[in-house]
Amino acid sequence: MADISMLSQFLILLKKVINEGGVFKSPFRARLKNVMLNDTVFTAVDLELTSLDPSTTDITSIGYVSGLNNKVKLSSCGYHVINTTADLGQSPVIHGLTHDVLEQGIMLDKALSSLCEAIQGSVLVFHNASLDLKALDKVFRDYKFPPLDVVYIDTLQLALYQLNKQHQVLPNNSATLTVCRQRLDLPSFPEHNALDDALATLQLFFAQLQQLGVNSQDNLSVLLHTKAIGRYTLGRDTFK
Repeated sequence: MADISMLSQFLILLKKVINEGGVFKSPFRARLKNVMLNDTVFTAVDLELTSLDPSTTDITSIGYVSGLNNKVKLSSCGYHVINTTADLGQSPVIHGLTHDVLEQGIMLDKALSSLCEAIQGSVLVFHNASLDLKALDKVFRDYKFPPLDVVYIDTLQLALYQLNKQHQVLPNNSATLTVCRQRLDLPSFPEHNALDDALATLQLFFAQLQQLGVNSQDNLSVLLHTKAIGRYTLGRDTFK
């Protein structure tokens, strides 16, 4: 019985150490505790893609916008149509970007350079981060851009975190960008334009923070339990 009691006490102590950080505290968790929300620039990024397969997809447009302290900075908006001859599939039907439109765009490497400049020092915000990060990683490697380590937040995962607390089985299409905004009483927006989607994503993120009871005096580590925040190394295909 003594051995069982000692084991029980050890497990309780181990759980406490893990929960409080202790010797198992990750460098990423420690880093986030020093990043205060009121000092953090968040930049929402959206890509229009030719397919949902990140290994073969091509980028047809990029949109991004930054915000600070729950306010969107409209002067930070950027939008680039990409000059590409890629097979567009159903993309023209969904996004309205035909080859005639794309011919007027800029080369992808120039758009990436502008994006890298815009996101410097920012925490990135995506709706469905995995798809966009993998698509960006592919072109970073294709164009031999230096690897870039980014911190990101996924509004899709934040929505799923909240929904999973309310439903055992999630309703169909319950985490689309449009439905997520409707659930938080945000106004409707034009869909399937990269800049419009980036603006909609950033607004959604700020509304989700309020829904979670997160305030500007908190640090980013308060979002770790949602599993919506992480690190990714563009150009090395690495989630951390």
